[in-house]
Amino acid sequence: MLYLKYIAMHLRSLMQYRISTLLMTLGQFFVAFFSFLSISFLFERFGTIDGWTFSEVCLCFAVTNMAFSITECIARGFDTFSGLVIRGDFDRILLRPRSTLLQVLGAGFEISRIGKLLQSIVVLVIAIPLMTVDWTGPKVITLIFMISGGIAVFMGIFILGATVCFFTLEGLEFINIFTDGGRELAAYPLPVYGKWVQRFFTFIIPFGCINYLPLLYITGRAESMLYMLIPLLGILFLAPCALIWRLGVRHYTSSGS
Repeated sequence: MLYLKYIAMHLRSLMQYRISTLLMTLGQFFVAFFSFLSISFLFERFGTIDGWTFSEVCLCFAVTNMAFSITECIARGFDTFSGLVIRGDFDRILLRPRSTLLQVLGAGFEISRIGKLLQSIVVLVIAIPLMTVDWTGPKVITLIFMISGGIAVFMGIFILGATVCFFTLEGLEFINIFTDGGRELAAYPLPVYGKWVQRFFTFIIPFGCINYLPLLYITGRAESMLYMLIPLLGILFLAPCALIWRLGVRHYTSSGS
């Protein structure tokens, strides 16, 4: 597969600077760790938040950060896409007989984000035994769907952020509201926020579909198995993002020499 060849190429490049890569990975681990500490301090003070326990929020935090860190690893090309447009390098991508989305996806791979992924796995391992949940097969599948749907949602947001560069050349900082900001927001169940936030991040950007709604099923607050499948809506979110990307490509004007 072409994308696997891209990854192998980036890994060989990163392994030329092993110490630097290791230090960056450790740095990413501790950045995520301090974010987790803020949740610990919050629950130490209040006990529960809107009826949600520490272990339930830890599960939400772990799933969201796992999805985000995996997306940052594999979708780095979209995060740095403005450089391709400014230098005119996107012209070469258009000349190749491969999907532009696939080529940009393979243009960057950030292995240091595995540090965040490892920290999220640690939190997940801590949270699962603390929860009073009977982990049946469907609930385990729901957890996998939550992570997969989260990767798709964050991937879609990265694609939308890159698409903006077709019209502005430089990426816009407000996209970080939905990437880093979305990660922080989705670390908690949506009911802790206001009604308009819940609606926007369920029906427009479907964070609620990959954390809060399936979490209802896992914790026994909802019994319908439809909640198990709701995270798959995050994968459907990629479809309009891909269409908007194609619209941006059609409006692309080379800025290279």
